[in-house]
Amino acid sequence: MEAVPAAAAAPALAPSADCDVTKSAPPAEDPDGAAIRRIRQRGSLVVGVDQNSFNWGYRNPRTGRIEGFDIDLAHAIAASVLGDPEKITFRTVPTARRIDAIKNGEVDLITRTMTITCERLKDVAFSVPYFRTGQQVVVPRAAKVTSLAAAFKGRRACVAAQSSSEAELKRDPRGTSAVRVVENQLDCLVLMQLGQVDTTLTDGSLAAAQAAQDPTVQVLDEALSDAYMGVAVNKGAPDLVAWVNQVLAEYRAGGGWQRSYARWLAPTMGASAAPYLP
Repeated sequence: MEAVPAAAAAPALAPSADCDVTKSAPPAEDPDGAAIRRIRQRGSLVVGVDQNSFNWGYRNPRTGRIEGFDIDLAHAIAASVLGDPEKITFRTVPTARRIDAIKNGEVDLITRTMTITCERLKDVAFSVPYFRTGQQVVVPRAAKVTSLAAAFKGRRACVAAQSSSEAELKRDPRGTSAVRVVENQLDCLVLMQLGQVDTTLTDGSLAAAQAAQDPTVQVLDEALSDAYMGVAVNKGAPDLVAWVNQVLAEYRAGGGWQRSYARWLAPTMGASAAPYLP
């Protein structure tokens, strides 16, 4: 599979006076923290994931297991908290329900290509970033579109509900003739295959996954923004946020992050992980 080139550099995210999406709780392991005690008493870490994002969180049709880069991270967290990477319960959560699933206590945390934004930080807590990404565009190769301006102007765009991509097109429609909002980003690929939309806007990581699934589409190199993915956690569980940050520090230092990247993402995003390290 041909690797998708890294997105052209976008302006770095400048923290506002009251919001810095790269900041989180200091790494720490507190076995007496309320959230950690609750998880250990239950005997399973409940994680909200995707099952439709190829190489990130998807159900392997041969095994029935949910696999991918985000899933490896979830297993690493379970191993740290419970001593066993398999002591985990996956709950598939649509893009639009990620915040609600955290706030309602349906899951302990979300590992689902979730971008950290100032708006989301009002509702949930996030770990430190574990992946650098940006908004990118997927278009059919047959359309012969080579620029962002041409990808949007007068065309039907598709985004996932309550995603960063939807927020971006609400802020600036970029001359689109219509915007189709769907439950999950993979629905946009299906609609594009059916000829019902012309352009998909999604995280660059998911854009690469779409191109890996369907060689008739391509990802434009230019990115709309610079963004970071994080693990979402309930605001009332600061001990779990700190624990996840400790896991992320060890995961990266111990080579787990790089091994997972090499297995799942390198074939479609390039051998070098440098552009995606937060």
